[in-house]
Amino acid sequence: MFRTLRRMLFMIPPERAHDLAMAGLDGVVRLGGGRLMPRRIEAPRRLMGLEFVNPVGLSAGLDKDGDHIGGLAALGFGFLELGTVTPRAQPGNPPPRLFRLPAQAALINRLGFNNQGVEHLCAAVAAVRPRIDIPIGVNIGKNRDTPLERAGEDYAFCLRAVHGIADYVVINLSSPNTPGLRALQAGRELTALVEALQHEQSALQAVSGRRVPLVVKIAPDLDDEALAGLVDGLLECGIDGITATNTTIDHSAVAGSRHAQEAGGLSGAPLRERATRVVERIRRQAGPALPIIAVGGVMSGADAVAKMQAGADLVQLYTGLIYRGPGLVHEAAAAIRDQTPAAADLS
Repeated sequence: MFRTLRRMLFMIPPERAHDLAMAGLDGVVRLGGGRLMPRRIEAPRRLMGLEFVNPVGLSAGLDKDGDHIGGLAALGFGFLELGTVTPRAQPGNPPPRLFRLPAQAALINRLGFNNQGVEHLCAAVAAVRPRIDIPIGVNIGKNRDTPLERAGEDYAFCLRAVHGIADYVVINLSSPNTPGLRALQAGRELTALVEALQHEQSALQAVSGRRVPLVVKIAPDLDDEALAGLVDGLLECGIDGITATNTTIDHSAVAGSRHAQEAGGLSGAPLRERATRVVERIRRQAGPALPIIAVGGVMSGADAVAKMQAGADLVQLYTGLIYRGPGLVHEAAAAIRDQTPAAADLS
């Protein structure tokens, strides 16, 4: 059934197809169709003080504004990550800005943090939160017109805004579609930003009595030296976790394909091995205690297991959902349950 639906959706421009698919999912769940969804797989994990019924989550980017939480939660995810959200609403880059590469099971996007602003997301989450029984993460970024030297102000604004509704917060320093953003992944720029946000984290905890973990999302395009320096810096800061990885700007794996020359980040099957190597290197350097969320090229249950075997504690899906459909959530969670041991408690 999904193959037929996908064939129809692939006849429509990608962003329009996304909107229709999300609206359709919401409608099915609203009319009670959620009861017909496969039962959520149980493969419990405890990480960062949070309980995950299974380790398969939705990656940021699919529901930037939190408008489809109920529908997405019904697919059997163990957690959802929303965003990337910025302090102020912004349109992102001009279309066309999302491209399918079906032969490679890949996407290229240069969306550019298009979203309705952090206040909209907070209201959307608050409206459904009593009905959602899985962790919700929020991925935060800076507005495009905010100078890089003031990026910390945007991240701090978002952190304060989402603290009451997020179970964890991801600092997105790795999107290739906001000019200059990846420069924040290195050196003093990295540690100064993270330390400032940790100060905000502690201040918010002191007032609310609630600690919200901070995770940093990194790029897959760092060489070994740069990656080692980034991980060292984050370990020194005492970061709560790392998400590896964002999309890649290296399109060599799809060279010669239609759209391969389009600017933007490449995701899907061609990213799989590159992202998994980054997870392996982080785990080798950081040791067993640092929580790692793996994302990039998970197109099957076997891919999800490979991420876990490489050292991940949780995995996320995005492009795989576009090509494989909702059944991938169940497949990935079942494969992890059956083929990998339960992780240690990384509270």
